[in-house]
Amino acid sequence: MNVIRFSDLCANGQAAGQRVFIRADLNVPQADDGSITEDTRIRASVPCIQMALAAGAAVMVTSHLGRPTEGEFKADDSLAPVAKRLGELLGREVPLLANWVEGVKVEPGQVVLLENCRVNKGEKKNNEALARKMAALCDIYVNDAFGTAHRAEGTTHGMAQFAPIACAGPLLAAEIDAIGKALEAPKRPLVAIVAGSKVSTKLTILKSLSQNVDQLIVGGGIANTFMLAAGLSIGKSLAEADLVDEAKAVMEAMKARGAEVPIPVDVVTAKTFAADAPATVKKASEVAADDLILDIGPETAAKLAVQLKAAGSIVWNGPVGVFEFAAFENGTKVIAHAIAESSAFSIAGGGDTLAAIAKYGIEKQVGYISTGGGAFLEILEGKTLPAFEILAKRAAG
Repeated sequence: MNVIRFSDLCANGQAAGQRVFIRADLNVPQADDGSITEDTRIRASVPCIQMALAAGAAVMVTSHLGRPTEGEFKADDSLAPVAKRLGELLGREVPLLANWVEGVKVEPGQVVLLENCRVNKGEKKNNEALARKMAALCDIYVNDAFGTAHRAEGTTHGMAQFAPIACAGPLLAAEIDAIGKALEAPKRPLVAIVAGSKVSTKLTILKSLSQNVDQLIVGGGIANTFMLAAGLSIGKSLAEADLVDEAKAVMEAMKARGAEVPIPVDVVTAKTFAADAPATVKKASEVAADDLILDIGPETAAKLAVQLKAAGSIVWNGPVGVFEFAAFENGTKVIAHAIAESSAFSIAGGGDTLAAIAKYGIEKQVGYISTGGGAFLEILEGKTLPAFEILAKRAAG
């Protein structure tokens, strides 16, 4: 995908003395007292801001935070904690400006944070009048917020339409490159891991991937539904019996291309869903009526690990078992280490996946870790994200 890159503009001196508006994703989790409990997104936004400052730009940054009511600013909606943390990371004070749509005072070499953009009336519905007003604040608009790239809002889409120049920041550009490498021109075999509690929430992803991948590994409640489709008993495990025909269709679409959906040959079961429930390894064909399947078995995990180590590209979304419980983490652990040891280019995304990556300490061995949950899933569904679309359109002139 061809987009204008902010890094190129800076390298060519085109940002010097210019008013640069950065749409970042600073939507971080907070405790009840407003303190930030996890600052990954703020840290991820720093390179773009530093790049703009080093280029001699006058820098404005904004983001949404939480779910504010448009036109009704409350103290809980404020980016004040973010401004404080951003200031610590940049080693300078970052002033926070409210009511900024009508105008912003900022000089080259300075950076200001603009208050929660979703408080502005018309932001979520991408109101044209608001978008034009905001676009008039800058010479260069930079989208560096992949986490909101699937939403057509004022600061993610409308501004890109009307700003003099619209480009991708380093974080967004890295996502575009990684997605292209993994899905548009992948090194084969391409293996996708899609796991989660429900087929229904990821059915379109499964259908989309079944047209392209060489192996589609399913896990969690999704795998249970596919086991039903393969004629296996799953006891009282979480599954969606009404989607068995859809699962069969995915399996048949894969088979028609000489690809496959590997069905577990063994599983780890328990009688209750609890961290201290006794775990029993069973053949997939021997699950009892009162069993809960909470993980893939060691034989299945070992087989999948061999396939992952031989892959050319890997897309990972979701742990394959209840990895939060020690007795049911082996499948996810084995798969995580297999991805880490594989020479394949790997891209991973989704909250639970990132938690598994952190738990097994394989951050440095994963080719690219996506910062966007919903946006990452929509990419896997084969959708074109509004933020990508408008930036590509602007690049094409």
